[in-house]
Amino acid sequence: MNTAVAVPAALLSALAFGVASVLQQQAAREAPAGEALRLRLVLHLARRPKWLAGMGLTIASYALLGLALAHGPLVLVQPLAATDLVFALPLLARHRGLPLTRGEVTGIACTAGGVAAFLTVLPPSPAGSEVPVGYAWLPVLAAVGGAVAVLAPIGRRSRATARTALYATCAALLFALLDSLTKSAAGRFRAEGFGALAYWEPYALVVVGVTALVFSQSAYQAGSLAISLPVIDTLEPIGAVLIGIAVFGEQLASSTWALTVQALGAATAVVGIVLLDRSSLARV
Repeated sequence: MNTAVAVPAALLSALAFGVASVLQQQAAREAPAGEALRLRLVLHLARRPKWLAGMGLTIASYALLGLALAHGPLVLVQPLAATDLVFALPLLARHRGLPLTRGEVTGIACTAGGVAAFLTVLPPSPAGSEVPVGYAWLPVLAAVGGAVAVLAPIGRRSRATARTALYATCAALLFALLDSLTKSAAGRFRAEGFGALAYWEPYALVVVGVTALVFSQSAYQAGSLAISLPVIDTLEPIGAVLIGIAVFGEQLASSTWALTVQALGAATAVVGIVLLDRSSLARV
């Protein structure tokens, strides 16, 4: 583990993803409703310069996330990556010539402070957990696949607000799986170079990545960013941390007081994320 690489890369990834989410949601809201959950939605959006700019930032974000995960555990990297709007909102405010509101400042403080508290008592991850054995993935793949298979049809039949939340939940679960697959694939490439192409993880990355992209853009299209981003920004890191524990053997704090600090830190960060995601700066 090299935190000198993992931490800055995770924070830069958060910055890129925060700005990308705002740009992509602004473009996706203008797309036809009938294209939700279809690859045609992405093809439609690919003709919009604003969405392409957001997509470029998304690619940069995941490249940086891959670098962070190659040098650090999911339980360290994902909470940092969830601070996207801590960086994006001040930049958006400056670009639009607007001051940050009291709620936005409170959200930034809660998110940054909560993540800092969570990470302060985080124990070192065990060595040798970069590439888990194949069968360890089966429960995770079944859980994520099953949840998406149940929630997506319900979302299609729901009203706009519920549809946005359900699509965002599917996107968050897929992003959490994508993050963990990125870590595993990065470990393969570090250990074996292009020999990693003989394993399943790089190909699963493509399938899960495209599916997560379709769900996230469908969530952005269906309703306000104030609904979709809190869901994605909270469930994705929680899911990724749980996968890190279940599949990679990573650890949370072991003592009662340290677990309490982590729980309070996580709760504070979630409150901050919700406040930030409801900012008018993040909406169309």
